[in-house]
Amino acid sequence: MNASDKSKKKRSSLKDLPGSFSNAFSGITVLIKSEYNAGIHLVILILVIIAGIVLKISTAHWIAVILVSGLVIASECFNTALEYLSDALAPETNLMIGKAKDVAAAGVLVSAIAAAITGLIIFIPAIVRLF
Repeated sequence: MNASDKSKKKRSSLKDLPGSFSNAFSGITVLIKSEYNAGIHLVILILVIIAGIVLKISTAHWIAVILVSGLVIASECFNTALEYLSDALAPETNLMIGKAKDVAAAGVLVSAIAAAITGLIIFIPAIVRLF
């Protein structure tokens, strides 16, 4: 098989799209079922959405909420993927893999802190306006 044939085989088409979405939703299911912290993030996200609706936050604030929420959930996805992959490749204790897992967990923490700060900036003034 030449290089041209290989590149043709690797190309995706619209007919592959449903399978891609199915895989992605399967990954979200795995994340929610297997990662306690992901469940916490989702519960907080639901509460934030309810608060945003009740407090009638602006479109710009909704955009910020969506972006930081997506960042946190995506960070959790990447962290979990790295954990699964590293556990599959080296099930025994490995110092470097441990460090990689710690750094990935730090990424989730950093994104969650950024989301929390963004939430405070958006929701404190909105709550103050109620009183």
